[in-house]
Amino acid sequence: MRPRITLITLAVDDLQRALAFYRDGLGWPTEGIVGQQFEHGAVAFFELESGLRLALWPRASLAHDSGLAPGPRSPTTFCLAHNVGSRLEVDEAMAQAARAGAVVAKTARETFWGGYAGYFQDPDGHLWEVAWNPDLQLPEGAAP
Repeated sequence: MRPRITLITLAVDDLQRALAFYRDGLGWPTEGIVGQQFEHGAVAFFELESGLRLALWPRASLAHDSGLAPGPRSPTTFCLAHNVGSRLEVDEAMAQAARAGAVVAKTARETFWGGYAGYFQDPDGHLWEVAWNPDLQLPEGAAP
């Protein structure tokens, strides 16, 4: 198996609310909700950089499709990271997420590893880190 991830799916409790957060609040492009004609098919996709896609799919639909019972939500099960090019960009991204309805879990601050980072949770509790790492070179032309 090749070490590749092409799609990250976040299970959400309210697809419309999650769509509004990512599309309207964070400004991420999407065609909106598709697949509504299928039972358990409604989903929203977002094209990310490097060919990666993010999907928002109702928690009940993911449970149905996987054959697993929905478990309790835990924001510390995993964390998604959004790296930017400066401390200022961290502050701007954190402020935008808060305006969009995110809960700031940890305000941005200097890190033990020499960077600058903060954490927020989206409306479904998914944890995001926004970080500037002085040792991480972002891809050429990458938007903040």
